[in-house]
Amino acid sequence: MSSYPNPFDETSPWDEPQSAPINENTPDAPEAPVTTPVNTSPIPAPFTIGFTMKAASGFDAEWLTPRVQGFTAEETAQRGAELLTAMKTTGLIELASKAAEFTREQYKGGAGGGSAPKRFEGGKVTPKGSVGDDGDCPHGRKLFEKADWAAMFCQAREKADQCAPLWRQKDGTFKPK
Repeated sequence: MSSYPNPFDETSPWDEPQSAPINENTPDAPEAPVTTPVNTSPIPAPFTIGFTMKAASGFDAEWLTPRVQGFTAEETAQRGAELLTAMKTTGLIELASKAAEFTREQYKGGAGGGSAPKRFEGGKVTPKGSVGDDGDCPHGRKLFEKADWAAMFCQAREKADQCAPLWRQKDGTFKPK
């Protein structure tokens, strides 16, 4: 039966001088002490909080998705509060936003600033049609329905950047006027 050193002892086997080199074949070789890195546990923390902070409603907006874990609900909630506070005070949220904006400015792709959103049709994901079609809006759209009309409006932050609204047709499709 193996015996492990007491982790609360003040001495360490590495502090004791060795009189002769010991190899695996030496009959009286002491076992190496078992060490565990600080702040780790063989049991995963049962509580996890994941945060999703999205800069806008469109597919092109940046996301931050940090996670925290803890062994109690209170510990996990406290770690979540500490993480969000640290992200704010260190400027991580603003830095992520600036990095995303810089990356978008460097994009040298086709006109329109990005790929068109996708839609689910006929059991598979398909890209929306060409510009001027029934919904090529890279910002994302939101449906508004009233008693006698329905339309999908662009979700771009700036009014100048918004795409033309799409109006419901008699056949149920949406098209610009």
